[in-house]
Amino acid sequence: MIFIVLPVYNEQNNIGALLRNIDRSMKEYGHGYKVIMVNDGSTDNTLQSVEALKGVVPLLVLSHKKNSGVGEALKTGLVRAVELSEENDVIITMDADNTHVPGLIMRLNRNIWEGCDVVIASRFVRDARILGVPFKRRFLSGAASLLFRFFFPIRGVKDYTCGFRAYRAGLLQRAFQAHGKELVSESGFSCMIDVLLKLRKFNPIINEVPIILRYDRRASGSKMNVQKTIRDTLKLFFQRLGK
Repeated sequence: MIFIVLPVYNEQNNIGALLRNIDRSMKEYGHGYKVIMVNDGSTDNTLQSVEALKGVVPLLVLSHKKNSGVGEALKTGLVRAVELSEENDVIITMDADNTHVPGLIMRLNRNIWEGCDVVIASRFVRDARILGVPFKRRFLSGAASLLFRFFFPIRGVKDYTCGFRAYRAGLLQRAFQAHGKELVSESGFSCMIDVLLKLRKFNPIINEVPIILRYDRRASGSKMNVQKTIRDTLKLFFQRLGK
């Protein structure tokens, strides 16, 4: 079984298309799956946008009463996925703005079948394609990954920040047993770095596959506060450096 965790905030213009694309890709491969969508206090018509798809897409919707940040939404989704999954199931995380191509899910999944514990859809490996991403966003992602690669190297990892990943469920089960909900302790976009650093102690086998990042397909603007993300990332860096 594949569990797909989607942290969602004000994605009324994107979420329907993403869910249909996920369903199309999964049906093509005939693989069982479930989408765990975490509505992080959306104030638009996100929930109404998915209502018509509940009978088509195997969908579990969890909701936060107020916007708590992508990290908190990710935590809620991962906790539920771990509760529902078995050791060798696969847990996928991806963005809900339709920039991550669902056709890549089965390639991530196949790498887990072949023995990996974590697979990252990476912007920094050969054949990766990035379309429509603003320079400031690309610079931030590249600088953060370079910084953490130098000071906190993890074998097999070049992209520390991309949210499109596959995890072996058993690894996350052990990680939550060790850390509790503090496995995801960052509320903002730096949560992706935080999780990777905490998984290091389990010596996971990690691989990266090239991503096709399609910002040109997104129907609404980014929710990322760039200045806050920079502050959060530097704060996390110095916290980890001091340990």
